Amino acid sequence: MIQPDVAVAFAVHENPKAFALLLGSGVSRSAMIPTGWEITLDLVRRVGRLQGAEEQADWAAWHQSTTGQPPSYSELLDRLSHGPDERRAILHSYIEASSEDRAEGRRTPTPAHRAIARLVADGFVRVIITTNFDRLLEEALRELGIQPTVLGSDDAIAGAAPLIHSGCCILKVHGDYLDTRIRNTEAELTAYSPVQDALLDRILDEHGLIVCGWSGEWDPA
Repeated sequence: MIQPDVAVAFAVHENPKAFALLLGSGVSRSAMIPTGWEITLDLVRRVGRLQGAEEQADWAAWHQSTTGQPPSYSELLDRLSHGPDERRAILHSYIEASSEDRAEGRRTPTPAHRAIARLVADGFVRVIITTNFDRLLEEALRELGIQPTVLGSDDAIAGAAPLIHSGCCILKVHGDYLDTRIRNTEAELTAYSPVQDALLDRILDEHGLIVCGWSGEWDPA
């Protein structure tokens, strides 16, 4: 039997740049970038402590018993903020690496990010789609002297060179954590803009797709 990962490696080696990558939060989890659910639980904890609750072994259960509803990432962000600027500020602390984080190797590129960067440097991958807000992949690429074209908004897509002329293109379908236009509420994630939708259609028409660290459960669009 040929193992699936061996078959994928063979296909990528024999067909350089024919495959695009789709990367989800699982790729950044080992860098101590929390997943959406982990951020949700921490926000529940912070809100609970501010409201006088004792430390809980299960904050999700506490939220359920207190509000009658399971905790929702989208609902919490909506209630705790008054717009995209404030939501971006909330998420910033979960993603940005402090000097202490960097000294201890947290929130920095992982072996996975660097392996992907090597695939780009060696000419096997040119297009990467990601749902992640962080910049760990961009950092890993720049360590190898690669300046990727990063598309995190309709404006960036409209002004970008054609994919065929790009050494490396990263499409951040939910945006970038330093940009107030990030998409992270349920309403914002129900559909993509026509500009982004057209680019996704083209990528998926012209490439095979390798998925890593993405469950597909939380992204209806």
